[in-house]
Amino acid sequence: MALFNDDAASMPAPPREKTPSQKRRSRGITLLVSSLILVLALAAVPSAYVIEQPGPWFDTLGTVTVTDPEDSEKKDKIPLISIDGAPTYATDGQLDLLTVSVLGNPESTPSWLEISGTWFDPAKAVVPVDSIFPPNETAEEREEATTAQMVNSQQDAIAAALTSLGYDVVVGVEVVGFSDSSPAKDSLQEGDVITFFNGIPVQGVPQLRQLLDEHGTSTPAAVTYLRGEDEFVASITPIEVEGAVVFGIGAANVYEFPFDITIRLDDVGGPSAGLMFSLGIIDKLTPGQLTGGYHISGTGTIDPQGNVGAIGGVRQKLYGAQKAGADFVFVPQGNCPDVIGNVPPGLDIFAVSTLEEAQDVLAFITEHGDQAANKNEELGTFDTCQN
Repeated sequence: MALFNDDAASMPAPPREKTPSQKRRSRGITLLVSSLILVLALAAVPSAYVIEQPGPWFDTLGTVTVTDPEDSEKKDKIPLISIDGAPTYATDGQLDLLTVSVLGNPESTPSWLEISGTWFDPAKAVVPVDSIFPPNETAEEREEATTAQMVNSQQDAIAAALTSLGYDVVVGVEVVGFSDSSPAKDSLQEGDVITFFNGIPVQGVPQLRQLLDEHGTSTPAAVTYLRGEDEFVASITPIEVEGAVVFGIGAANVYEFPFDITIRLDDVGGPSAGLMFSLGIIDKLTPGQLTGGYHISGTGTIDPQGNVGAIGGVRQKLYGAQKAGADFVFVPQGNCPDVIGNVPPGLDIFAVSTLEEAQDVLAFITEHGDQAANKNEELGTFDTCQN
């Protein structure tokens, strides 16, 4: 007797139920495929951000590699700071200026995959592309602006260093343009050099801003200026624009140096190297070793009076100093809120507000050597942003 008829034999067997391990394997494969699809999508889709990261560092006491102007294939090594016309002295140690590099631009922003990886790297920062590359500014305009900032910062650094050494180098402030509402247009011309404000010698653009703020807008100010070799005095009443007391002029510092100082640093823009330029110049122009033989890194703008100003990207620069192997790092005191909690292991920080203070810190480091940070913690002599 047949156990099965022909119909039963032709029917498909019921599906076998998957074992728990097979189910887990299937879910794993699905998850893996989905993840790969997501990763590929993230890698392909551009973001609206760029990445700030530690850039190269340059020893202001050392040399830089530049392209030979007569042969683009040839590279030459020259001193970063060259001095002609004054005695110079041997130096030791390093005085590094720190930089920040930017990954991406408006035409080619990092992918979301690159952005997501950055969140886990304390040395990097994700910032909106518009904060670095304003939409109303072309790449050429931005490069011109940052190059101009670098050139101006070099001149300010030379002035600050020479002023610190007792030279009188500031001539005044040159008028380089006017706003539409400027009250100075009827009295001044482009190229005029403002030398006195109410009888006070004008020592630079920051100081002129301070003098204007103190004077206010209620009365005229006596402005002494040079036009060529001739000196004139004008009566100009400042105005208030967006909370600031101004003449409505574009202005630039004018200096007269007693000898030639050349700073050569290609492909680096911005004003934040001023402090380290000044320290490098002073070290070359004075006997002895300003660094005490130590490796010092630092950053900060500077004006002709030696005031050190805050900069951007301080966290990335601290990690750059760590990578450079610095013993000590100078940061502007105005950057302390950005420094707290962001100091890489192994770095000792000194916060400075003036060129004179930076020189005092270097003397302290020379005196106490490797124990300078511990001694400063004990005495509380200098600010570290953390004490």
